[in-house]
Amino acid sequence: MRIYKEFFFEAAHFLPSAPPGHPNARVHGHSFRVRVTVDGEPDEDTGILVHFDELEAAVSDARAALDHRLLNEVEGLASPTLERIAMWLWDRLHNRLPGLAEIVVARDSCHEGCIYNGPPMRLAAE
Repeated sequence: MRIYKEFFFEAAHFLPSAPPGHPNARVHGHSFRVRVTVDGEPDEDTGILVHFDELEAAVSDARAALDHRLLNEVEGLASPTLERIAMWLWDRLHNRLPGLAEIVVARDSCHEGCIYNGPPMRLAAE
């Protein structure tokens, strides 16, 4: 079973890798939508996989770290692409949300987004 919580944040950024003169090389802003999905089995007694209050607490901390910020100044997001924002959120949330399965980061006005399912599994020998 899967449950999810969505949140929104507004932030500015620029892409240091963009060529000179490209609009993405300049500071600009976006409205971001994030969906955090958790997999698991509901508790037999409560019927709850993760209480939505716990999910809200975890995502509200992440939202506060990103909302109305210049993302390039957030530690770990010097080059804040959708992909890196998704990985940053995973790193911030996976210890707080057992069963974290997927993070979606989207810029709906641009009709684009990133779906991240966490780091690849590593074999013990690696």
